[in-house]
Order: sequence, then structure tokens, then C-alpha cells
Amino acid sequence: MSAVGTADPRPSQAGAMGKLPCMQTTNSWDTLSGQYQLQPGNWPGIVGQRPVLGAGRLGRLLQGQRGEQVGRTLSSVFTLCAHAHRHCAALALGAAQAAQAEPAQPAPVQPAPVLLYLETARDHLRSIALDWPQRLPELGLAAQRMDWLRGCPLALAGTHPVTDDDAAWQALGALRNWLETSVLKQDALSWLQGCRVADVLAQWCQAQADRPLPARCLSEWHPLAHTLRPPLRALDVLSDDAMRQEAGLHQIGHALAQGADFAQHPIWLGKPAETGAWTRLRHRQQQTAHSAWTRMSARWLELVELASVDPGLAGQGRATLLASGALHLADGQALAWCEMARGLLLHWVQLDAEGAVHDYRVLAPTEWNFHPEGALACAVAALPADALSAARTLAAAYDPCVLCTV
Repeated sequence: MSAVGTADPRPSQAGAMGKLPCMQTTNSWDTLSGQYQLQPGNWPGIVGQRPVLGAGRLGRLLQGQRGEQVGRTLSSVFTLCAHAHRHCAALALGAAQAAQAEPAQPAPVQPAPVLLYLETARDHLRSIALDWPQRLPELGLAAQRMDWLRGCPLALAGTHPVTDDDAAWQALGALRNWLETSVLKQDALSWLQGCRVADVLAQWCQAQADRPLPARCLSEWHPLAHTLRPPLRALDVLSDDAMRQEAGLHQIGHALAQGADFAQHPIWLGKPAETGAWTRLRHRQQQTAHSAWTRMSARWLELVELASVDPGLAGQGRATLLASGALHLADGQALAWCEMARGLLLHWVQLDAEGAVHDYRVLAPTEWNFHPEGALACAVAALPADALSAARTLAAAYDPCVLCTV
């Protein structure tokens, strides 16, 4: 399940696109899942790709499919964030079909935001519980890494996804109660108010007497990770200005439509960009000096935020925790997006005259963050050739969803 760390002796449950352990080996790039390799002290600092996203492969796989079948297929290909791909697929198909004069079938029902909140919280929890200990093998956390989860009401694997809004709100409420009583040892909103400041969060992590696993990992990472400061160029295509957002989404949609390989090496306004929990639309006005450590800790902060959302206040003029939506681009063509655990996910679809998929492209966070000319690649290239620990720490900060070697 882990992309950075030591080999995981457990059988992989991730499927075709699952994260795998970061081993000190060099493999071929010809599998559909692909991989990335970091090269400290060399240019480019990153090599690799995910072949499934290029050369029209995904479009050929989905060609002729309709409705929920598209979401099911994408879920089997992108297993780590399957819920986000189902969400985006439903939005994209709905927008593309709604503009056709005679849709072949009713537009898919769009998932409610609370379902996206719940499953994104699950993704964060799973990554913290399973991946973080592997990325710090020197701590020997493997044996006790699950102890802190005792009593957690949210299973790491959503074998039976929640589909009811009320049940999702109840699950988030139970998660908040567990976090407050078993991990934070205080009210979640009070904790968030103080710990959104990086130095305060670092102090909290260091001060924990029983050191729950998230605090232990973040405190161990802090001495090195807070010194690694790749410049931040956020993928800010989403905007509070509706006209600006629509223009930006049209631009990305056009690039996806025109270039079959744009999804493998995307650029924004002429340059690479990055996306993650730290680049959310609701964070745009915050002036934070980001480091590898703040990129890591943003996931833990967001897990607590998602668990703490008040269903009575959701959608009442407040900043959306996770933005999502869809835009009609042309006849039978649409672009959908959602903010998921690793950043902004985009789906582009072109339907044929019968309402079935003619072409389909996915632009995922890993391809933004692991761009061969992006901030991470430049930071890795600037390291000394023997700075393997720093390279692994940077990779953990950007959290690839496929195999990453150093």
C-alpha cells in the first residue's frame, strides 16, 4: 500500500493502480500502473510515468461504456481513490448527457458532498495508518502501528461504501468523537484553532506523552522535513470568481481534448503546478511558508477538519471543504473535478451520438506533483547525490499513488 518506505510483507490489496512499497530497485516502465524514480543530484530529478493515462489507453478501455459501468471500471483501475473517481465520473457523464438533445439514458445521480467528505477522511486515515509507518522504518513502528486505531469507528477499507447521507454524517460524527476521546484528548474545533499554525502543531506532536502514531510520525519527520522547502506554485484553477474558474477549466479541458498525453505531463499557465490538501480553494488566502512537513501535516489536519464539519452548517455560505463540479465543454463533452485526498482530480469525457463513451481521460494529482520539471523534481535534483533520506522525505510529502523508487 505504501509508495515510499520499505517493502511491505503483506499481500497487496490495492489492485491494478495500488500503491506499492518503495524498494531500492529499478523496474521497467511498461506496466499499466507505472512508477516514478527519484534521482537526487541528477537532472531530471524524476523519471517515470503511468502508461494507463497516456496514448489513449484509458479511452479505449472505456469506449462504448455507459452510466454506472464507467464508474465501476474506473474504480477497478484506480483503486486507492475509487470513490473520488466514481464521483467525478458521475459528474462528467451527467454534464455531458444533460446537453444532448435526446440522452440515451437518464443522467447519473450526482453523489452528495458528505459522501466525498467521508471517503476522503477514510483515505487520509488509511494512508496515515498504513503508509506513514513504512516511510519511517527506522522507528520500528510496524508491530504497534495499528494500536492507536483501537476503537476507531471508520474501517480503513470501505468494503461496503456508505451511500446514504444520514449514515455518512453519523459516521463522521462517530469519527470525531473517537478522535477527541482517543487521540486529540480535547475538543476537535479547539484543537484545530491552535494547531493550524505549523509551529503549534509541531509542539503538540512533540508533547504527546503516549505519542499516538500520527504525532509520532510527524514529530520524527519534522527536523528534516521542515528544512526542505520546494517553492509552491499551486494549481489554482478553482476560484471563487466563477468566470475565472470557468475560463481555467475550459483551458484544461481543451488541453486534455487536444493532447492524449497531456494527462501524463500537465502544465498550468505554461508551467508545472502542484496540488494537495495544502492547496485547497479554502486555503488560498492563507499566507503559509510551506515545507515538506507542512505538506505532510496538511493531511492530518484535514482528517480532523472533515470529521468536525457540522451538518447543520454545511453549505450555509461557508467555504466548501472539498470542491467538486462539472462543466459542459462541447456537444457530448464535459469536464468534471473534485478535491480528493491527494489533490485535485479531473475527468474529461466525450460521448458518441448514442450517449456512450467515445473517449475518456483522467488527470490525477500524482501527474501534477511528479512532473519532471515541477517543484519536487527540481528539489530532488538540487540534493546531493547521496541524500536518500531527504529524497524519500520529499516523496512522502507529495504522496505518489504508484510505486516510487529512489
